[in-house]
Amino acid sequence: MAGQTTARMKSVTETALLSACFLAALLPAGAQEWTRFRGPNGTGLSTAKTVPTKWTADEIAWKVSLPGAGHSSPVIWGNKVFLTTAEEAKGIFSALCLDTADGRVLWRRDFKFSRFEKHNYNSFASTTPTVDEQRLYVAWTTPAHFTLAAFDHNGNTIWEKDLGPFVSQHNGGASPILYEDKIILANEQDGDSFLIGVEATTGATRWKTPRQTTRAAYGTPCVFQPPEGGPPVLVFTGQSHGVSALDPENGRVVWEYATAFDKRSVSSPVIAGRFVLGSCGSGGGGNYVVAIRPGDAAQNKKAEIAWQVRRSAPYVPTSIAVGDLVFLWSDGGVLSCVRAPTGEVKWQERVGGDFFGSPVCVDGRLFCVSVRGEVVVAAAADKFAVLARNPLDELCRSTPAVAGGKMFIRTASHLFCIGGKAAEAASR
Repeated sequence: MAGQTTARMKSVTETALLSACFLAALLPAGAQEWTRFRGPNGTGLSTAKTVPTKWTADEIAWKVSLPGAGHSSPVIWGNKVFLTTAEEAKGIFSALCLDTADGRVLWRRDFKFSRFEKHNYNSFASTTPTVDEQRLYVAWTTPAHFTLAAFDHNGNTIWEKDLGPFVSQHNGGASPILYEDKIILANEQDGDSFLIGVEATTGATRWKTPRQTTRAAYGTPCVFQPPEGGPPVLVFTGQSHGVSALDPENGRVVWEYATAFDKRSVSSPVIAGRFVLGSCGSGGGGNYVVAIRPGDAAQNKKAEIAWQVRRSAPYVPTSIAVGDLVFLWSDGGVLSCVRAPTGEVKWQERVGGDFFGSPVCVDGRLFCVSVRGEVVVAAAADKFAVLARNPLDELCRSTPAVAGGKMFIRTASHLFCIGGKAAEAASR
């Protein structure tokens, strides 16, 4: 037993070190930690040391009530945390800025909308903002308007852009990202669909790439940098175009594997070494994850499928790559560990619960919040281990954010701040 425990601890430690090295290489000097959905390049990785595995009231730095409800995730810059929410009865969509120290609201911007039909599991505030040193970028959808807007850190409007109607029985969910001097957003709906890059400073369109979308998609793009060198590309996923890569400077399609999916794509793409991962599925099942070996136009190589996982695959949650391991956290509470280079399933175990939010990895530990608000913590290792279960006891369909040594978890009605100084004091 002691030998097994030692081996497990060694495995967790090695995986944590791989995660830390990868994250350090990914982040430029002086970069903020969590500026978009799932943090740096959508990886969901953090090296924070002061987020506890199991917590009590002493480790909850603060908890504040939110006006309305929503499933978007928080983003953080310095001592400010930003998120969106909506008061359905009043028809008000809001962008909020709170102080990371105590959760007090620093400012709030409200926008009126007419109530409309959406999927019961979605919200009117499901799109996660992105933030940089000067501006906050927020997107929200109604049947009449898909709005993208920029505010300064004091809540003043810098620009606002109407992308036209958004047609979907589910409402929106794809989040914007910042790439160099451009805001990139996927507008894949049941109507006129396109991918767009706009100037971060003015909102002026830099490029717009049409998409022949037949079913709305909800993934948030990421950047793939070929390990062997070459220019980076923006990666998008969707049922009609499968997995596709675009030149971030002009929106030109560089390579595409159009037949990757036969169902709707909801989760976001993930980079796992040399592969790009995507998934598709439905409420009735048939979910699967594919790993795509990217194409290379210079060598006349087309993109191709490297491997697939079809058993207990996620539909809504986005998978996470930690070193050479990929962890698939399914909607129905099955956690799988897959070797990224080969697609070998190392283990597949049931953690229980239903999940819509995606896992993040903090210092070698996976954190994922169930719909009923239980934060399940598992080892990010090649041996299965549930390390803790932390009850929040509130509806949650969002993904945690980690910055400044603290974890921020948004439930439907509250924002929790966990760890940081409280965790440091508890460890003494």
